[in-house]
Amino acid sequence: MNAPLRIIFMGTPDFAVPCLDSLVSHGYDIVGVITAVDKYGGRGKKTLIESAVKQYAVSKNLKVLQPKNLKSPAFLEELKALQADLQVVVAFRMLPVAVWDMPRLGTYNIHGSLLPKYRGAAPINWAIIRGESVTGVTSFKLKHEIDTGDMYAQETLPIYHTDTLAEVHDRMQMVGARLLLRTVDDISAGTIELQAQVDSEVSHAPKLFTETCQLDFSLSCKAVYDFIRGLNPYPVAWTSLAGQKLKIYRATYSIQDDDVPTGTLISDNKSMIQIRCADGYLSVQDLQLQGKKRMKVKDFLNGYSFTLNDHGQVVL
Repeated sequence: MNAPLRIIFMGTPDFAVPCLDSLVSHGYDIVGVITAVDKYGGRGKKTLIESAVKQYAVSKNLKVLQPKNLKSPAFLEELKALQADLQVVVAFRMLPVAVWDMPRLGTYNIHGSLLPKYRGAAPINWAIIRGESVTGVTSFKLKHEIDTGDMYAQETLPIYHTDTLAEVHDRMQMVGARLLLRTVDDISAGTIELQAQVDSEVSHAPKLFTETCQLDFSLSCKAVYDFIRGLNPYPVAWTSLAGQKLKIYRATYSIQDDDVPTGTLISDNKSMIQIRCADGYLSVQDLQLQGKKRMKVKDFLNGYSFTLNDHGQVVL
């Protein structure tokens, strides 16, 4: 009878926790958990915050390593000493060759898209932003170029018209955990078969930054609506209002043909804010002005009044 696999798990955010839990709860030998270093956060950044993966690992008495430098000789020696047969990566960071090539069975990744579509750091965000109705999860074996390794299996899940990043993320967590367990079971049984990605089908999901989250109201209502959904709750779509950043979390839209310039904001200063897009109006529902709390439009307008022209308009 073969000895049980010795597995190292690498991950940081809450997305990775169900994956780790699926292995632990099914009796796999997790000999080490690699996660991000603790960071200060909260009010005044005075509270030391542990990653979600670390919190789970500690609760299960698993060995935790938090290297600052994945290439440091000390970390590589510590990793080697764990004598892992297999490494699993879920929402961690790019690994150097010395790390991903170390175990005899290699390193496998759970990625939040149907590869080769949406390779990159923000696959769920970009699938929603691009208006996809289906996404999924892929398990694949790492090689040097990011998200390019040979695939083992995929599972799909729908993106509904009203879904935000948060909702797709939460459903995908459980799909990812199920797919990881299936993958590791088949690696353990020696029945895994890999297939190459089709390069002609590649699309990319680059990391999102504040400056790339600015709304463009010259686009169609649907494009703006999908952009907002794909960035809620993080990093959040925004526009400028009187020199301040106005974040928009939720909205609806209606198609309408008129001569109002794109980017024009219309309000009754009571319960309604609409913004003209290329083919209609975005109706803002949930927003946050710089320095203020997130709130519904009616609550926002209780404390904020736009300086409007005779048509109830202001151009953003």
